[in-house]
Amino acid sequence: MRLGAIHPAAGATRAKKRRGKGTASGLGGTAGKGHKGHKARAGGKIPAWFEGGQMPIQRRLPKRGFVNIHRVAYQVVQVGRLAAAPAGTLVDRPWLKRAGLVRGRKPIKLLAGGELGTALTVRVDAASETARTAVEAAGGKVETPTKA
Repeated sequence: MRLGAIHPAAGATRAKKRRGKGTASGLGGTAGKGHKGHKARAGGKIPAWFEGGQMPIQRRLPKRGFVNIHRVAYQVVQVGRLAAAPAGTLVDRPWLKRAGLVRGRKPIKLLAGGELGTALTVRVDAASETARTAVEAAGGKVETPTKA
């Protein structure tokens, strides 16, 4: 077996259409593009969003609202969901992932809601003041990264 002897199996390929090579080819003259017009020209591709010259949909519809590009989308964890942790546990991202309370890499924010009876050390990206006081009232502490 030689590299030059390899070829597709019989019937696996078709002959290329020889466009514009005379009348006998079946695609002579206009090469299957019809007569004149934008689509008959070289490079005459029409974008998928082109609507034949009428005002495009993205210009017909009004602009509305505002998107804040600096918004931080947090994953929310409520204090009451941490009650399942035994006392003295360090509740951080790996612990929360194992418990099924968060997933992915979005920052985590602790919010108030529910009761906490055990002392925990909670390490999250942000926490509301009410959540912080709820954890501290149970004898624990909340650690958040300091902003430099």
